[in-house]
Amino acid sequence: MHLPAIPRWVKIGDAAAFTGTTPRAVRHYHAIGLLAEPQRGADDRRRYGHDDLVRLLWIRRMADAGIPLEDIRTALAGSADVEQSLARLEESLTAEAAAVERRRNAVRRMREDGTSLGLLSPLVADRLRQAPPGALRPADLDALLVSERVFGPLGAAVQADRFVVLATRPDLRAEEDRLAEAEAALDDGVSPDDPRVEALAARRCAHETALLAAIEDAEEEGAIDDLFARYDEDADGGADAGGTTMSAWEAVGKLPYDFSPARIRYEERALELQHAPHGGTPPGPEAEPDGGGPRSGRRAP
Repeated sequence: MHLPAIPRWVKIGDAAAFTGTTPRAVRHYHAIGLLAEPQRGADDRRRYGHDDLVRLLWIRRMADAGIPLEDIRTALAGSADVEQSLARLEESLTAEAAAVERRRNAVRRMREDGTSLGLLSPLVADRLRQAPPGALRPADLDALLVSERVFGPLGAAVQADRFVVLATRPDLRAEEDRLAEAEAALDDGVSPDDPRVEALAARRCAHETALLAAIEDAEEEGAIDDLFARYDEDADGGADAGGTTMSAWEAVGKLPYDFSPARIRYEERALELQHAPHGGTPPGPEAEPDGGGPRSGRRAP
């Protein structure tokens, strides 16, 4: 039996092909001192021997494992420092694996729940499943997406109850729509001192009070405790919180709302009334602004 022609050395192209890399990468390894320069032939081209290709193979295996080139140099030198490098790499890979798993779960939820709903955190999406199919509006999901960014999944999950109630109570949804249209009418042509601002803020306060009562009536005993317990479990397990959170006051300065001075004054008064010790007093029918239209569902900043 005759063996194929066995070269005593090969050129850079063959060395790269055998080790699964490129001539450019091999030259880079030379440039950074990771791979020693081989002998050159009469034509001044590099000649790679068996040991050169073995080292190249080890370099490629470690690079494929995600080990940085500087750490590969340390490992090949037999330094004890490589253990620390490998520990850092393992920690990094574990975090990357968790991120990949979160993306996989997000894709699965998108397929199961629909694109927008599936992109919200599981904590929020599960709360929203209490709503009748098709009852949630795109603007509801927009508001919850913003809430997740500002307050994290737990804050958005608590707010999700608001949209479940609006989806199941036509009377409250109708008042929400009327308020939204009246709010939109607070444009730059309205003075912040216009009586309609105070009247509308009182109506918003009364509506929020009614919404809160409806949420409490619909809530099963222990549901909030279960929600917090689940959040704690997810947090311990490294669940995605949708990035770093920020305070509501920080969000006011970063998230644009094209509000007129009158609208800003209205939002401030609505908050003040909602947090007053005994609440605000809704105005009589004579002070009620006209209304009726869609609202984003956003709580006042």
